[in-house]
Amino acid sequence: MPELPEVEAARRALERHCVGRRIVGCCVADDPKVVVGVGVSPPSLLGRTILAAGRRGKNLWLRLDSPPSPSFHFGMTGEMHIKGVPVTKYKRSAVSSTDEWPSKYSKVFVQLDDGLEFSFTDKRRFAKVRFLEDPESVPPISELGPDALFEPMQVNEFVDSLSKKKIAIKALLLDQSYISGIGNWLADEVLYQARIHPLQLAASLSKESCEALHRSIKEVIEYAVEVDADSSRFPAEWLFHFRWGKKPGKVNGKVLFHTPLYTC
Repeated sequence: MPELPEVEAARRALERHCVGRRIVGCCVADDPKVVVGVGVSPPSLLGRTILAAGRRGKNLWLRLDSPPSPSFHFGMTGEMHIKGVPVTKYKRSAVSSTDEWPSKYSKVFVQLDDGLEFSFTDKRRFAKVRFLEDPESVPPISELGPDALFEPMQVNEFVDSLSKKKIAIKALLLDQSYISGIGNWLADEVLYQARIHPLQLAASLSKESCEALHRSIKEVIEYAVEVDADSSRFPAEWLFHFRWGKKPGKVNGKVLFHTPLYTC
């Protein structure tokens, strides 16, 4: 499922190609499970100009020159596609770039005044699309903790915070009100690189382990973002390739056990 690096890749693509353009066409799917809080019909975005693309954690939004602004939580299989522009393709992607355009799984389809088109798709329908006056000031975005990329905790603050958390460290990392943007694959990767068991209580970690984890979070996220979340460009020694790759299950001949923790 998409996590911070995948959503950040989508945000950067929208920022590069769509910011400053005016919306001349828009189609929003009649799917109340995904498109929520719009009543009988979604608001018209025609004529609006895209001013910015924002993100916190695994939530992305477009700031328009007048409200409301569309916001997107990617859920398990949400994807942002820009016609003719590579964005990112994560493991178990549900929609192929070779499929019909716009995809039958499109939830929001937008045409811009320069001819560019983009679409937010979700095959499994766990994503959420909302149209909000100010996405950052209301739930779910206002309830998120600091963004793991844009608002990282200082190391001393991080160490002190962990010392007060009597909860398994992986469960804590998946808590979006604590740090936003980390999901299953990122949590597994940063804990593996810091040599910390995912079920160890956060409060029981040594200062050295906390510092190693802080460093691991920074390095893994920055690297994944730098390569636009293209997993084929992740270092060969990353756990990702064994945990989530084509042949997951073992690292150096040792069986990997999945911890029973999950978050959208």
